[in-house]
Amino acid sequence: MTPETFLLGGDRPVRRLGFGTAQLTGPGYWGPRGERSDALAVLRRAVERGVTLIDTADNYGPGLAEELVAEALHPYPADLVIATKGGVVRTGDSAWHIAGRPERLRAMCEASLRRLRVETIDLYQLHRLDPDVPMAEQLGALAELRREGKIRHIGLDSVTPEQLTRALPLAPIASVQNRFNLLDRGSEAVLDLCQRRGIAFLPWFPLANGALTGDAADALDEIARHHRASRSQIALAWLLHRSPVLCPTPGTGSVGHLDENLDAAHVALSDAESKVLDALQPA
Repeated sequence: MTPETFLLGGDRPVRRLGFGTAQLTGPGYWGPRGERSDALAVLRRAVERGVTLIDTADNYGPGLAEELVAEALHPYPADLVIATKGGVVRTGDSAWHIAGRPERLRAMCEASLRRLRVETIDLYQLHRLDPDVPMAEQLGALAELRREGKIRHIGLDSVTPEQLTRALPLAPIASVQNRFNLLDRGSEAVLDLCQRRGIAFLPWFPLANGALTGDAADALDEIARHHRASRSQIALAWLLHRSPVLCPTPGTGSVGHLDENLDAAHVALSDAESKVLDALQPA
């Protein structure tokens, strides 16, 4: 593997800078966003630019993001890894309901298989742990789907270090997806655990949901000018420099913004610049 790639689950090499599909849907990840043809163009451009990790979820739309991925890219390139998520039910643009019963997880996984038009999902992530269902039952359902060949690898979303530690003996965990970015490092302990265990860490809101482009520190601007780059590119470059297991998947509905994000892979921060960024604190 090179510094630009990560071996997901020990057998699936992916480029660490991927693409997330949430921004292809409307406000609150509900319904469509703009023209369908624009969303398809972004997905196709991502693969043209060498993206090999696409992160989606059954509740983006709901169902819409997975359908767009299949419409744009199926049949998939052999090196493309599709990651999706289940375990949350949507009933409106601001209504999210955790659903971790084994029978619900199975039904969600099988629905994702149909929408994505695949027999096996490369990476199936539990979108949230259900506090009303024993962890062993939730992960047991995913492990059973894995034994049946419907899931290749299992991931977790929004977990604490303690939850991840408890999960590891129950099922092979290939990825964690927690909120993490230049100005929000609340999951630093989870990241450190992932690095020790060789688990991919897919940071969500890698650009602080736009905050980095609004009120970034002077230091961020200075480094961006030095590299003739944007603030967003520096923020993504910092993630790639921060840990070899970090695999950010920034999303956008714009081809131009997609190209800008992917160009961050070519920004080589010095150790001194990374230390300056390490020292930044939320405004």
